Amino acid sequence: MKPIDKSILTFILQHHVLSLAVSRDNIPWCCSCFYCYLPERNLLVFTSDSDTRHIDDFLAGDCGMVAGTIALETRVTGKIRGIQFAGPMRLLAGGELKAAKHEYLKNFPIARLAKLHLWGVEPTILKLTDNRLGFGKKLIWRGSE
Repeated sequence: MKPIDKSILTFILQHHVLSLAVSRDNIPWCCSCFYCYLPERNLLVFTSDSDTRHIDDFLAGDCGMVAGTIALETRVTGKIRGIQFAGPMRLLAGGELKAAKHEYLKNFPIARLAKLHLWGVEPTILKLTDNRLGFGKKLIWRGSE
């Protein structure tokens, strides 16, 4: 895997809510989820039940891909920063599930009280917009290059 720019990794690791976009029959749907990131696996991990609309729509789709954002909320234009990502999503299992569950519960201990259905998104593209580096400055990582 091509190394991910440190600025992109730092931003992802500093935040904990992502917006996830799915599509079913050309009808888009979004949700917000708490996440943790496993940098050694390049994996965004979140929990969601199979009866939610976004998971139902994802499972009914045929591409296995999702898109999303991680954003810093600010009204100051010069401080705008955020990630856009896309990649395949899957329900985690086996050793991958064990590692993800450990990290997720470390970040969100209250989740121990819930039945966890952990999903992972492995970004194939990450785009960081960081206006602190200049208006509209973008850093792009593509895993396939």
